[in-house]
Amino acid sequence: MKNLPALGLMAVVLSVSAVWSQTSKTAGTEHVVAALEQKWLEAQKTNNSDLIAPLLADKFVDTSSEGKFTDNAGMLATEKATKYDSAEYSDVQVHVYGNVAVATGEFRSRGIDESGKPFTADERWTDLWVKMPKGKWQCVASQGTPVKM
Repeated sequence: MKNLPALGLMAVVLSVSAVWSQTSKTAGTEHVVAALEQKWLEAQKTNNSDLIAPLLADKFVDTSSEGKFTDNAGMLATEKATKYDSAEYSDVQVHVYGNVAVATGEFRSRGIDESGKPFTADERWTDLWVKMPKGKWQCVASQGTPVKM
């Protein structure tokens, strides 16, 4: 019975250590995914769709703010044809669930769309990221919803 307090203390220390370790891993992943989101934004700001290609999984699917589904190639073609005058993110948040991360935020942009028409977009977006077998994080799904800001 004398060792019971010591065993209890050791259990608490191990529990706190495990939680801290998981929190550190999660925070690291949050930073990685947030940096990938910033890379995507940089591609839009500089009208360089080539920066987006490595971020997207082979079976990526996008649900546009108009409700249309687009695959990897379609998304890249749209981004290549779109010319942004401005593009900004705000309220970016990343939540990690093991090898999956959900990133959300607000997107404000304006420019010329793929059909040559001027546009202004105010959207809330959600991106689903998966850590691939070789350790690289890629976006597997994206969705945008128009909002009034």
